[in-house]
Amino acid sequence: MGSTKPLRLIQHKKEALWFYSFISFGYDHVFNPGQYTEDMRDISLEHARLHSRALKVVDVGGGTGFTTLGVVRYVDPENVTLLDQSPHQLDKARKKKALRGIKIMEGDAEDLPFPTDTFDRYVSAGSIEYWPDPQRGIREAYRVLSADGVACMIGPVRPTFWLSRFFADMWMLFPTEEEYIEWFERAGFKDVELTRIGPKWYRGARRHGLVIGCCVTGIKTQSGDSPLQVLPLNQTSIYALVL
Repeated sequence: MGSTKPLRLIQHKKEALWFYSFISFGYDHVFNPGQYTEDMRDISLEHARLHSRALKVVDVGGGTGFTTLGVVRYVDPENVTLLDQSPHQLDKARKKKALRGIKIMEGDAEDLPFPTDTFDRYVSAGSIEYWPDPQRGIREAYRVLSADGVACMIGPVRPTFWLSRFFADMWMLFPTEEEYIEWFERAGFKDVELTRIGPKWYRGARRHGLVIGCCVTGIKTQSGDSPLQVLPLNQTSIYALVL
């Protein structure tokens, strides 16, 4: 069955769209320096195995293109697609010289507008926390990858301290590390690995969580759709594994 947990304040597509219409102007200069740094991005992308400039890569929920800037250091821009639901964020991406030549488009992470087996690499950073149905989004990651493709998801981690957890649950989705791994494996990914990341100012136990706190990777070992079957997007989420 799908998750029955209540959706948080901005764990809705319309609310997230509204939210980014206000913060996009300062996203790269205010949010990233403290929560999602270039070092964190580059460490995470090492796990994406961007070992060829000819790889076809999609950056889902890529916003202003901060993570995409890391991708095009290793992959030719014409092979890179940046997708996000926010036109305000994408406008920022279009103005970056280093991203000239990539394909930029609006789209839904839980209903990707691409055929099955399209990309060699799937990257998504700081997006899953806004997905009403994260399992569906990760299933889509599996579907659009070709055989031997790698998915690399960068996202928040759930606080362990009760008060921080209370406020996190009011705001947006903070998955546990176990949930990430379960979602990837149910979608069909193999060799799933989770790596903890964090800004240099954050030290010690993760009692208060992190807006960007881990990198999860998985490999699609065979072509075709995910073994996890779901109802259409506008219906109640019910999952069933195809044996």
